Order: sequence, then structure tokens, then C-alpha cells
Amino acid sequence: NKAAPQDADPRRAVKRNSPWPVKRGGWPLAVYEHSLAIAFFVLFFASWALHALGGVSAFNEEQLQHGQPAVSVWRYVTTAQFWFESMQNWQSEFVAVAAIIGLSIFLRQRGSAESKPVADPHRETSA
Repeated sequence: NKAAPQDADPRRAVKRNSPWPVKRGGWPLAVYEHSLAIAFFVLFFASWALHALGGVSAFNEEQLQHGQPAVSVWRYVTTAQFWFESMQNWQSEFVAVAAIIGLSIFLRQRGSAESKPVADPHRETSA
């Protein structure tokens, strides 16, 4: 069972044109090895924070229209409305990702490097 090229230890395959973190090693390489996950976590928490900041202004406008006091961002994050809106957004994103993953199991695109070969069984996950 051959390991995927993505799993190879970059310290053993340093080349002249390798990215600088690979050449340098140490903590830059450790960060670079996990840079995709770090980027996704940053994007997730940034979108969550932006939703809180944008949502509190709309929430406070509605509060004032109903004679209720405005709330802080921290207080808004504890409201049912914030979590309902968050779950609605996350639910739609999860459905989109699930559709992409699910469809890629059963459907094929001939000539695409991102697709399994047309004749491969559904259970096979690698080419």
C-alpha cells in the first residue's frame, strides 16, 4: 500500500525549487505543513466574528424598534437569534460540501484529474 505523495516527509525531499519553509525547516516548516488547516480555521472564525459584528447592528435596530435596549456584541452572541442564524448559514454550507463529496463518489468527469476514472468502482478512493 503506497503512501500518497501528500503524506511524504518534506524534510526528505528538499529540492532547489522547494518553498522556503521547506528549505528552512523548524517552526516555519511546522506552520507550512498545516497552513491549509490554519487558513480554514482563520476563515471560519473571521466569518463568525463578522457575522457577530454585522448581526448585532441589525439586532439592535430591531430591538430599538420594539422599545428594547441595544445589546453589546458579546451579549448578542448569547442570543438565540445569533445561533439560529449561524446554524442556518452553517447548515447551508454543510449541505453544499456534502453534495460535492456525495456526488464525487457516484459521478465522474472523464478527462478530469479531480475525478476518479470512469470505470473505477464507487468504493475506490484513490486512482
